[in-house]
Amino acid sequence: MGERYVETAYSNGYEFTQGSGYELPEYPFRAPPEIAAGAPSHHPIVIVGGGITGLTLACALAQYGVPAVLLDEDNTVGVKGASSRGICYTQKSLEIFERLGIYPRIASKGIQWSVGRTFAGNDEVYSFDLKQQSGYNLSSQPPFINIQQFYIEGYLVERIYELGHVELRWKNRVTAFRQDEECATLTVSTPAGDYELRADYVIDATGSHSPFRKWVGAAVTAKQGDDRWCIADVRFTKKPPVERHTWIEAPFNENRAVWQHLMGDNVWRIDYQMAPDSDPAEVSREDVVRERLTRQFGEDAGVEIVWVGPYAYRSECVDRMRHGRVFLMGDSAKVVSPFGARGGNTGIADADNLAWKLAAVMQGLASPQLLESYNEERHEAARQNVLVTNRTARFLRPATPVEKLFRDAALSLARQHLFARQFVNTGRMAVANPYSSSSACDRTGGLSVQNVAFEWPDGSTGRVNDLLRWADGRLLVLLFGDAAPASLERLRSLADTAPLRCVQVLGPEDSPRAAEYVRDPKGHLQGACHVFGHAWALVRPDSYVAATGESIDAKLVHAVGQALGAALEEAE
Repeated sequence: MGERYVETAYSNGYEFTQGSGYELPEYPFRAPPEIAAGAPSHHPIVIVGGGITGLTLACALAQYGVPAVLLDEDNTVGVKGASSRGICYTQKSLEIFERLGIYPRIASKGIQWSVGRTFAGNDEVYSFDLKQQSGYNLSSQPPFINIQQFYIEGYLVERIYELGHVELRWKNRVTAFRQDEECATLTVSTPAGDYELRADYVIDATGSHSPFRKWVGAAVTAKQGDDRWCIADVRFTKKPPVERHTWIEAPFNENRAVWQHLMGDNVWRIDYQMAPDSDPAEVSREDVVRERLTRQFGEDAGVEIVWVGPYAYRSECVDRMRHGRVFLMGDSAKVVSPFGARGGNTGIADADNLAWKLAAVMQGLASPQLLESYNEERHEAARQNVLVTNRTARFLRPATPVEKLFRDAALSLARQHLFARQFVNTGRMAVANPYSSSSACDRTGGLSVQNVAFEWPDGSTGRVNDLLRWADGRLLVLLFGDAAPASLERLRSLADTAPLRCVQVLGPEDSPRAAEYVRDPKGHLQGACHVFGHAWALVRPDSYVAATGESIDAKLVHAVGQALGAALEEAE
């Protein structure tokens, strides 16, 4: 039976991928107990795919104390032959990783950056400093950190082993699937033989070549791009600046686009746009890559090539991200071009969104109906990210003469006028997507809450993630300002009957009326919750606002029920 297992091919989901140069950890294969038992086992949750999306979900479930099994067809992180992959992680992702306990390692290994510069030819036509923008500068995490994706995946694996609850099964490839009213059944192939596994819920995090799309009959809207790129991961003796530099028309690359980022280990990621008909083997030959690097950085740059890999991309989005017992996430659900860091980061957000909902349902804190909101919220985000990245791709490689005319005009104006720089589109940086049509959010909710700081009663500093960890998978009510005794009593009564934690948020001089309170002297916490004055905000475990209001009344009761997937009885 074991002879049927075929080792994983060298691929990363892009076309034309090859290369080498990174050493990755390998995890031990252990024969699944179902093979010796000769019978399938049943698990509440099975995650298929151990990339950054599947591992984020597994780590979040482990932190909530929810048992699950993760199956990965390989025995390492990253991807064989293409292990550099994603590099740019957004503030929202970093806030999620802080909550999961791996952020300090990411911050230590990765490179923080906030300044981006865009050039057309030799002219700088656009620049920004994200630290100066109000949308970024209040969180305890920076706007971005650049780090090779396999590092984050490795940190997640180690954290999962530390937390327990989730079983990681390496070299377990799913080869068949079926589902009915009772359960989902997976057929799994391993070096020790084949077996079956049953599950209440299956999470597909297998990537852009997901077999589950076909198995569940998911319709896919797809657009194949003809853009060709070549990555060079490089160390330099003469180092470039720690900024994101983008050339729309790089004179050293035949007037095609170029990206330049610094990652961990003093490695720069240089992305070169190639001719549409370029030969991937030719453009990634070492002598060709060295010549290209010399044209950009000069003979004295001191180049050490770490890894090279050509790639192409496509745009895809499934019709739904839930099909029966199966939830699609990450690249299984949508594939976007890499401009604006909307690929891996949205997969991380998919995982964070589904994790707390699965945990709440498994622990009897929420109705199973809540799980439907995963599709409502994350499919809206997927459609938006596909739209935004497609616009960028067409700016970088215009598809028609009219689009080329628009781009040339935008660049010409941007060279001379500040107002025109907003038309230069080299990637709209990923932000936390809003949820405008979710059944789990009131019309006043659906916005992300940054991991801002406040003061504990003893004057020490706390952060939003501290409150979410304290709430431990329950909803969090933040009551800003003073409140009447009757309102506090209604809040206590609601907390006694619902999975809810309540905190009063006070100004520097206010007197507390609730047992649990914090102070918000600068108003950052209130601003992060998108409310003003005397108000309340209902915050979900994924740090999104479910609803806001002014009075502790039936609206809050309804909002709690809505956020849990079912209306609650109004408290007397």
